[in-house]
Amino acid sequence: MTWIKTVSVEEDDALRRAVEAMSRLYPREYDEPVQATQGGAAGIVASHSLFPDVLYHAFSAFGALLSPELPLERRQHEMITTVVSVANRCKY
Repeated sequence: MTWIKTVSVEEDDALRRAVEAMSRLYPREYDEPVQATQGGAAGIVASHSLFPDVLYHAFSAFGALLSPELPLERRQHEMITTVVSVANRCKY
C-alpha cells in the first residue's frame, strides 16, 4: 500500500498507455496478478502513477532484464530478487 497520492489506470489515459507498453516487455508468466492497490496496480507501480513517463522508463528497464532471450529463468530471477531484498533488509 502506498502512502502517497496515486492515480488509477482507469482515470488516466497516459498512465494506461504507459502501463500497457511496459507490460508488453515482460514475459507472459509475469502476467499473474499480484496483491493490488487502487486501480489494480501493484503498490510499487501505483507509487509511480503520477508520472507515467517515469513509470514506463523505470519498469521497462526491468522488463528488458527479464527478456526470454536471456539465459535466466523466472525461478532464478526470483532467487536473485530475494537475496537482494534480504541483503537490503527490504520487506518485499
